[in-house]
Amino acid sequence: MKHSASDHTLPRVEFDGFERGLLPVIRHFILSFTEPETQAWQHAFSVATERWGRDQGLVLAHLVFKIIKATLHTRSMGLAFNDPLCVETRHEPTCDERALLRMLHHMRRDETPAARDAVSELTGGYPDAHLIQAGLTLASQFPTNGVGQGQPARRPTLRVVR
Repeated sequence: MKHSASDHTLPRVEFDGFERGLLPVIRHFILSFTEPETQAWQHAFSVATERWGRDQGLVLAHLVFKIIKATLHTRSMGLAFNDPLCVETRHEPTCDERALLRMLHHMRRDETPAARDAVSELTGGYPDAHLIQAGLTLASQFPTNGVGQGQPARRPTLRVVR
């Protein structure tokens, strides 16, 4: 489905900063499947690496790609999404974008019944194993517990102290 606007802005209470940060990455990947000639997947990887650093950004973008691919596989009508480069709608998720973020939100918090409902909403009632696995993989690598608001878990780094 082509770009579509929504009546609602992305609520700050419903999604944390990390989840809100996924929205442009999600949109670029959806665009890359909808209009392959745009090669928007390159922008998705760029956005993710700029926001979360090279190591985590590349991993995160790859996981989001797998989620979008699995989601589109379950939906013959595609996904409604806003233009990732539109300043006016950058914080306005479509119903489909909101359902995808809701699924990830609940998976990251290990809220199984709510995550199951979000998957069902996103896929039209089809519990796709590939989508669930992709979502849970992202959730396990970027959980909310013990992590700063909106930031993925970071590996400890060694530094030379003089």
